[in-house]
Amino acid sequence: MIRTALAILALGVSLGAQAANTPLDDAIAALGHGWAKASYSTPDDQQEKAFDALISRSESVAKAYPGRAEPLIWEAIILSSAAKAQGGLGALSKVRAARKLLEQAEGIDPTALNGSIYNSLGTLYAKVPGWPLGFGDKDNARKYLLKALQINPDGIDPNYFYADLLAEEGKTAEARTHLERALAAPPRPGREDADAGRRAQVKQLLAKLNER
Repeated sequence: MIRTALAILALGVSLGAQAANTPLDDAIAALGHGWAKASYSTPDDQQEKAFDALISRSESVAKAYPGRAEPLIWEAIILSSAAKAQGGLGALSKVRAARKLLEQAEGIDPTALNGSIYNSLGTLYAKVPGWPLGFGDKDNARKYLLKALQINPDGIDPNYFYADLLAEEGKTAEARTHLERALAAPPRPGREDADAGRRAQVKQLLAKLNER
């Protein structure tokens, strides 16, 4: 059940262009590339192991840079993706931990990684089962996804995730609009691997909507 609920929960982020790379930038970029490889280039039966290794790496980065939001965001993203790969009730502990990390990151820098906190929170609330199993809540999902769009209105991730919520609600025309915006999103320097994977998801959802 959890696997189904998280079937498309592959949370991405917008790193944005950096004037000069710092050790933190490099560590974050490495996590991003590792996540993209595990998400889009790793067989399903090997993903859980890949994400578990990334969890350990993300925890180390977060410990090395206390008081920074970016490592917390990536740790949350990786935990969420690990939950998808794991499936079952055991995945709930991971998504709860991810939510806590995102809330901590929000307290540090709400706009970190171009609004990725709200992309990730919104998608968690949209995809995690509701009470009594989980904390899923469509109203909270909408609230956070709209916040993400306010910060990054042209981004591929916020438009895709909001379109997915709209599609679930049967708002096909509005969902198509945001999917088209996602396809037109500017490329993210250094995130070519994640962009390619996300664009494939956008096209898949758009094709599904066009069949209705």
